Amino acid sequence: MGKVGFIFDLDGVIVDTAKYHYLAWRKLANELGFEFTKEQNELFKGVSRKRCLEILLDIGNVKATQKQFDTWMIEKNLDYLAYIEKMDASEILPDVPRVLNFLKERNIPIALGSASKNAQPILEKVGLLPYFDSIVDGNNVAKAKPDPEVFLIAADNLKVKPELCVVFEDAVAGIQAANAADMVSIGIGDLDILNEAQYNFKDFTEIDNQFLELLLNKNK
Repeated sequence: MGKVGFIFDLDGVIVDTAKYHYLAWRKLANELGFEFTKEQNELFKGVSRKRCLEILLDIGNVKATQKQFDTWMIEKNLDYLAYIEKMDASEILPDVPRVLNFLKERNIPIALGSASKNAQPILEKVGLLPYFDSIVDGNNVAKAKPDPEVFLIAADNLKVKPELCVVFEDAVAGIQAANAADMVSIGIGDLDILNEAQYNFKDFTEIDNQFLELLLNKNK
């Protein structure tokens, strides 16, 4: 039997930090003289900070020197960090602790695979860091999702074959990355948006322990 590994995205899967990203990007957009809507913010899911800023500047039709670009990247992140500074366990999305406990009790290796560069401090603040055997985030990868690099590094760190890994994602780019890595892809969120995933659930309250057992036993 091959060993199974589980990989979780962070934003929108474990905690909802998307709202804080949105507030920070909206603040920057307003400073640059244009509005940034929640609908436009959907374009940023699973995307690196650099690419997000490129999209934001395109939306506002704003040109930037490299120095301005770098300054705005830092400014946005500082605003975002100010928001997440106040995070605690109440920010964990429903039933995530149950799923993590289920896996931990069975000694299943668990990794985080996120574009966020603030993944570790966020997990510390909400009290979930001890569950994770590996943290792979924006500090460790060169290629953003839908490139599978982040998940392949996570699998390697867990010493689990990619095809025996299960990925939980809320973004199209993340689902595409998991599929490209030949991993089991589970979409958390809107089925219509995440229709490339092998399985779909609104959130973890819809994932019962029987389904988790199925995932663990499928390679026996």
